[in-house]
Amino acid sequence: MGLLLKKMVGNGAVLGIWQVDEPVVFFIQSLDLQEVEEAELANLKGRRRLEWLASRYLVHEMLLSLGYEDRVPVLKDEFGKPHLWDTPFHLSFSHSHELVAVILAKELTGIDVQRIVPKIEVLAQKFLRVEELDSLKPETRLEHLHVYWGAKEALYKAHGRRELDFRGNIFIEPFDYQIVGQTTGKVEKDGEEWRFEVFYEKIGDYILVWCL
Repeated sequence: MGLLLKKMVGNGAVLGIWQVDEPVVFFIQSLDLQEVEEAELANLKGRRRLEWLASRYLVHEMLLSLGYEDRVPVLKDEFGKPHLWDTPFHLSFSHSHELVAVILAKELTGIDVQRIVPKIEVLAQKFLRVEELDSLKPETRLEHLHVYWGAKEALYKAHGRRELDFRGNIFIEPFDYQIVGQTTGKVEKDGEEWRFEVFYEKIGDYILVWCL
């Protein structure tokens, strides 16, 4: 199906979603991969390989719309956080089933997309603080849980240094769930603190969350 959504989301950030129904060969033929990217791709099989390629393709399409005619490689730092070579943009991407989501911003950013599934209930006690759990309401509990999970995933990616506990290091300000909404969040680690604005929306059967 291709590009499902592309929009500006504040402070010059650009967000895009691609619905993947193309075969692997489409993306391989469309991307001029660097040697280091080819080495990374060689270790991936099946759906992970397709998602990896689709995310890089979407990054390229978004950069084209921002005036970058030549493809910019997606590299990883020593912590595994993706970044774009020689551009002012921070980068984050996510995938769930047939959707791939990407955000480009000139500040720390993270993104997460998740299909809404009941099994998230099993994890709730492991990633939510008491204050966050107490903000859930029966009629919107499932969607609300996915926003909290997506927000913590997004902050984890924005921080980009691993070894974060979702309950002990990542805090989301409790909020009332809406179909489109926002809140704030922070990461606390080793005496340092990083604060973020958190935005979310329900898109069909998915919850999309990003932070800046």
